[in-house]
Amino acid sequence: MQAPYGEVFLINKPLEWTSFDVVKKVRNALKIKKVGHAGTLDPLATGLLIVCAGKMTKQIDSFMGQEKEYTGTFVIGHTTDSFDLEQPIVPVADPSAVTLEQVKSAVAELTGDILQIPPMHSAIKVDGKRVYESARKGKEVKMDPRPVQVSVFEITRFEIPEIEFRIVCSKGTYIRSLARDLGEKLGVGAYMSSLCRTRIGDFKLSDAKELAPLVEEIKARSHENL
Repeated sequence: MQAPYGEVFLINKPLEWTSFDVVKKVRNALKIKKVGHAGTLDPLATGLLIVCAGKMTKQIDSFMGQEKEYTGTFVIGHTTDSFDLEQPIVPVADPSAVTLEQVKSAVAELTGDILQIPPMHSAIKVDGKRVYESARKGKEVKMDPRPVQVSVFEITRFEIPEIEFRIVCSKGTYIRSLARDLGEKLGVGAYMSSLCRTRIGDFKLSDAKELAPLVEEIKARSHENL
């Protein structure tokens, strides 16, 4: 008797693809319905996406709960309604006087066990509706702060107006919210111009496959054991 099929795919999510777009592509290649991902990446983020198929979909929650690592860039002096490049960039204040010491001091306040308000342009549900749907209609939704853990918040390059970072954090942490909060602490505003997820638990981006060749590989396989 054949054992039930199950597989885990580590994929480097392409820029501007939704996490669901990736799942749909893998599902169509496998020709099975039971496919899901462990942890959403926004369309403008790239990096590691864990996609589970068959019996391995039972592991999604355990993968989602693991520590995440990201690298990326914040831009200070401007902001957007979504705190990334999804919405128009608006000026806030001249950042030219901001020093690395000020940035490090603000970062220290955003490291450790903190309370964080998710961005309005996020997939969180409030009263059964995705808050980004309300945000796109110009409606304000009250969201309570949530406890998250930022175990590492490292500045890897500081060249006004750009701040490059490496962040290690718990499930549920919004890097866009860290951009917002950093900009507020510096008094000049900020938004996230790029984001890449480099690790989930012990799974690394360096072990992930590009989506297009992976899909071709799946299609080329024999599906006799599915």
